[in-house]
Amino acid sequence: MNTIAEKVVNAENYVTKNEMNALTSGYKQERWAGNSDRLGRADSLSIWYTVEELENFLDQVKANGGNGVRIHFGVFPEGYRKPELEGMQTVVLVANRSKDGSLENAKELLVNNNGRPEILAMDGPIPCPPFCGIGVGTKATSLGTPTLIIRDDSMEVI
Repeated sequence: MNTIAEKVVNAENYVTKNEMNALTSGYKQERWAGNSDRLGRADSLSIWYTVEELENFLDQVKANGGNGVRIHFGVFPEGYRKPELEGMQTVVLVANRSKDGSLENAKELLVNNNGRPEILAMDGPIPCPPFCGIGVGTKATSLGTPTLIIRDDSMEVI
């Protein structure tokens, strides 16, 4: 089996399954239920990116001198390119640069966009619901109980 990582930064931020359940169930009770009531449909509970999307974004951050990413909460606006997402929660990843590596001094990273400074940011996530089998406009699927498969070279949750 491979070693997961030789260098772990902020390892104290990793959580157990029970801690993750406590965080997400608290969110569902304190925020999601009210948001869904206001929308008149299930609001998004999670956002999904491929590993390649995240790696590409992080590569761009590093290539432009960034050393951090803030994740901002947002709402898909009226007139959004996917009307079924209007009003639902999302996140926006925003590249940051801090001269001393601290959060307190982090500023949005500006890049050249056709001669104009522009922030380096990414949306484009896949919100769940509706695209997870729980919400509107999608075929329902049963995820069942996750199973952890450990092979010689990887772990996989199915």
